[in-house]
Amino acid sequence: MDGIQSLGGEPVARKRKSKFRRQWDRWVRKHRLPTGLIATLAVIVVGVTVIGVRAFQQQAQPTNQVSSAATEHQKFITHLAGYAQTLQVNSGVRASISLGQAILESDWGTSTLASKYHNLFGVKADADQAGKELDTQEYQDGKWVTVTARFRVYASDYASMREHAELLQHGTSWNAQQYQSVINAATYQEAAQALQSSGYATDPTYADKLIRIIRQYRLYRYDQQTNNSSN
Repeated sequence: MDGIQSLGGEPVARKRKSKFRRQWDRWVRKHRLPTGLIATLAVIVVGVTVIGVRAFQQQAQPTNQVSSAATEHQKFITHLAGYAQTLQVNSGVRASISLGQAILESDWGTSTLASKYHNLFGVKADADQAGKELDTQEYQDGKWVTVTARFRVYASDYASMREHAELLQHGTSWNAQQYQSVINAATYQEAAQALQSSGYATDPTYADKLIRIIRQYRLYRYDQQTNNSSN
């Protein structure tokens, strides 16, 4: 763009540049600066300007990245929130727990297991179920190790959420009461602690991570009020 036109037809930006150049030339003649010093000063001025522009760009870039991530996170929550609330009514599993676990287990839906196979909760497959073998990190004997496990494959995120709620509601094939303490918990904090003590995950800090996510993103807002629920 050539700049805003003045009444005389000459761009304003060009006039301002010419005026600055004339002022600079008069100042140089008045002070009789050596040619070498003039060149050095010009380089310094240009360098400072470039550094300032780059610093501004570097400051703006992280802000834009944070804003973009926050937008994507809210989209993920909105995508699942309504169904999580429906599942709470049907199964008793708090919406905040369903949402928090989906975020924690799938890294906001970006993990390979979630993005390709709609497995939001790291649910492993039985021998007679459709599954996919993938490497995963598990906490064993006081340290993290990489193991290969066979995980469930789902047709949609909602199918994954439904089966997760049914698992917590009805327990495992060897213990129907395994997750009843999660269902019966009076708060999301108690439910998170019950998940860990019931053996849902091997991570010793699982409950703390889950509670932190629920609190940070205020997922408790989506909890439906039931006889045994309070914030």
